[in-house]
Amino acid sequence: MADGSCNRSHHIVLVHGACHGAWSWYKLIPLLRSAGHRVTALDLAASGVDERRFSDLRKFDDYNQPLIDLLAELPPGERVVLVGHSLGGNCIARAMDTFPHKVAVGVFVTAFLPDTVHPPSYIYNKVQLEDLTLPFWLDTQFGTVGDKENGPLSMLFGPKFGALLYSRSPPEDFALAMTLVRPSSLFLKELESWPPLSASGYGSVVKVFVVCEKDEVLPASFQRWMIENYPVDEVRVIEEADHMPMLSTPEKLNRFISEIADEYA
Repeated sequence: MADGSCNRSHHIVLVHGACHGAWSWYKLIPLLRSAGHRVTALDLAASGVDERRFSDLRKFDDYNQPLIDLLAELPPGERVVLVGHSLGGNCIARAMDTFPHKVAVGVFVTAFLPDTVHPPSYIYNKVQLEDLTLPFWLDTQFGTVGDKENGPLSMLFGPKFGALLYSRSPPEDFALAMTLVRPSSLFLKELESWPPLSASGYGSVVKVFVVCEKDEVLPASFQRWMIENYPVDEVRVIEEADHMPMLSTPEKLNRFISEIADEYA
């Protein structure tokens, strides 16, 4: 029976989702490290304990800059296992397009999976995330922070929406998250104007998708539609995971990431 141990040490970089921060990986980090990996969990701009404010952000690349900086500063020849959760899928995809030679494998954990044909916003449209009036959003607050004329539209999850994210996670994790969430954005209007990510960059990197079957925010059916729209090299499934598998099923996610790292890195 697999125990999450690995044959080799890999550098695993964890990229959080919207309104969250590096703190959301707190259960997974020690598991990966105990399996022998080097782990970097970073805060994207204006997230977690990053000192920037949402009002400082003007575009998606401002938000994603910490990840781009990390990859730019890697020693020559080092390749990482890049793990993106939720909105972090768009973040790692952009990074893979910029530095394809520095990423051994991109792991999309119930994450947005853009293709190389459409603008990155295409997947938002398919799940109708652009309709901010949908009951789906519940008590999420939009547009209450930042420069409403020139900056991105802000988004902050409320406790009702958060309860969907954390539907199978321990109540302590949900309670903690609601004290730590910070404003973020889908960067919808900007991503609509972007060209597709390149086949020679993003498209050239190995990709694995981790489907979370009990996700009540990005349903398993939508996760599978993204995979059908843009097939990946491997699909893993966590049957009992909600939208936050690093909190609801950390041991299973640890085993999958360790196995994926051993296989592709």
